[in-house]
Amino acid sequence: MKKIMIFALVLLITSITTSCDMNNNGEEKPIKKEDMDLTASPVEDFNQYANGGWMKSHPIPADKSRHGAFTELADKNEKKLKAIVEEMSGANAEPGSVERKIEDMFATGMDTAAIEKAGAEPLKPYIEQIESIASVEDMQALLAEYKTQGMGFLFGFYGSPDKINSDFQIPQLSQSGLGLPDRSYYFDKGEDAENIREKYLNHVQTMLELAGADSDEASKAAEKIMDIETRLAKASLTREQLRDVKLTYNKMPLSEVDALMDNFDWKTYFKSVGLAEPGEINVGMPDFFEELDNMLAEVDIKDWQWYLKWHMIDKNASFLSKDFVNQNFAFYGKTLSGQEQIRPRWKRVLNATNGVLSEAIGKVYVNKYFPPEAKERMEKLVGNLKLALAERIKVLPWMGDSTKTLALEKLNTIKVKVGYPDKWKDYSTLDIKDDNYLANIMRARKWNYKDMLSKINKPVDKSEWFMPPQMVNAYYNPAYNEIVFPAGILQPPFFYQNGDDAVNYGAIGMVIGHEMTHGFDDKGRLYDKNGNMTDWWTKDDAERFNERSQKLVEQYNNVNIIDTIMANGELSLGENIADLGGLNISLTALKNTEQYKNGKEIDGFTPLQRFFLAYAHVWAQNIRDKEKVRLTKVDVHSLGRNRVNEPLRNMPEFHKAFGAKQGDYMFLSEEQRAYIW
Repeated sequence: MKKIMIFALVLLITSITTSCDMNNNGEEKPIKKEDMDLTASPVEDFNQYANGGWMKSHPIPADKSRHGAFTELADKNEKKLKAIVEEMSGANAEPGSVERKIEDMFATGMDTAAIEKAGAEPLKPYIEQIESIASVEDMQALLAEYKTQGMGFLFGFYGSPDKINSDFQIPQLSQSGLGLPDRSYYFDKGEDAENIREKYLNHVQTMLELAGADSDEASKAAEKIMDIETRLAKASLTREQLRDVKLTYNKMPLSEVDALMDNFDWKTYFKSVGLAEPGEINVGMPDFFEELDNMLAEVDIKDWQWYLKWHMIDKNASFLSKDFVNQNFAFYGKTLSGQEQIRPRWKRVLNATNGVLSEAIGKVYVNKYFPPEAKERMEKLVGNLKLALAERIKVLPWMGDSTKTLALEKLNTIKVKVGYPDKWKDYSTLDIKDDNYLANIMRARKWNYKDMLSKINKPVDKSEWFMPPQMVNAYYNPAYNEIVFPAGILQPPFFYQNGDDAVNYGAIGMVIGHEMTHGFDDKGRLYDKNGNMTDWWTKDDAERFNERSQKLVEQYNNVNIIDTIMANGELSLGENIADLGGLNISLTALKNTEQYKNGKEIDGFTPLQRFFLAYAHVWAQNIRDKEKVRLTKVDVHSLGRNRVNEPLRNMPEFHKAFGAKQGDYMFLSEEQRAYIW
């Protein structure tokens, strides 16, 4: 999501339930002792105590790099989506109907005979185009042409709300152009890092050979490509810097954008991509574009050809014959994430179909699987959580009255979207045919580009959703000042229609509180109630916020991931603030319930204990070592184990619930604790 704080990654996993795991209403039982490790100490490693049984009985499948209780729901949803697509495919739909488009998209993806017969042929027109460029001017024209087809190379161009006027959409330029997941992969020291770079070179060479290059020229080309990408990486901001919303806001007229680069004609480029009058443009990373300008003057055009050929292959490898698909998986799946086997083809094609026609499939999903009463209960929970956060803000000891007043105004203005959009996306102009898979992907990209372009320099439509309803996820959007909960997440293990309050507040309640807190984390707090970046904090309150946030940074920086690799407290700060804030807010709401007040045990656990156990179960996770390393480099979220243990160490209610005391890992002294929201 562009500039949107995402609550969690969408992952895949299997779920097996039996009658003994159901409550009286046929719903999955939320707290199961067989999922726990009762031999572990809850005050030393609460994650092991709460999830050890589940982790032992759920090894990572060969086609996954991680496997978590949170993602059981995503796997269930995948089966539902498959049934929806198959049902639509067997409906003898009229040509041009959305049902027929879904059928054709899925069918062409599953037509392995045609895909294998085509081999590298679908790439040839693009390879020939790239080989025809003889100058930087030719290259610029080709970059513009590919952009109109929805394919970006070297840099990013898109539209999104102006940070200081969120009601208006403006063009944005950003760094891009790397084949490895992050700039750090190009510079990290050590044997493992060098091994990845060596395997990347081999991967690039192999892909070029599959597309028709001979071995010697492909080997030399891979080295040139690595040189280009290393220069781009060096000029790129780090992921920590990318979280700085002020650093990445550099709005300027076209004349100033042109002045950044002598060797790139931005006026011609924008006209070629369909935006003859771009108006003011936000250049997220000016230094990146200045270095790109140097590279356009210094890098030989033949080397640029190889670079563009590689990225054209890479961008489309998943939609080509098995040689491309398997080589793509060998590097990005196996080498980088430790995944042992590629996912079954139907899952990969379903994912692509769902990506292209997400809201069309989502509309059917909602009608089949999202009852109105779930939406009603969720909206009630959100209201309770809003009241709880307001209650907490009013008594914050570190915040002054003037900032509190504005914080409460922002909270009261937060818009809430639950389940599905009021207005569904219209796919009538999207052209999907029964000819071939890659052609359908290309047509979908072009359609999406036109849709994006049509919104630039126009008022923002804040009814728009950035996730389809079937997605197992949630988000806060600072430009819209809204929290969004797709229907897909409103099921166990997050939301139990017939569950007790302690469980629902520990799971979905925490999610709600988490997303609300994003409006007040280290990035979200820089936006006002209208979604505009503005400084509404007093200097003293901002300093106190930063001091308290630094405690979380230091806490997570001291968490070991594997070997000598430590967690990145700076990169994950926003998510860690939201995890801790979400727990505190949801717990405050729970304290207002009858269940909490009467303290009655269920299955041997108090309401407070059930709250923390439900929270922990959401993050039960087994994960491969390579994936731990990759996520620590690229993901703003902490790993599952740390999402369980680290926030709870700061909470006196947790210490009380499980008897944690000084000297226990799960106990932080008052001086060490982070108390923000």
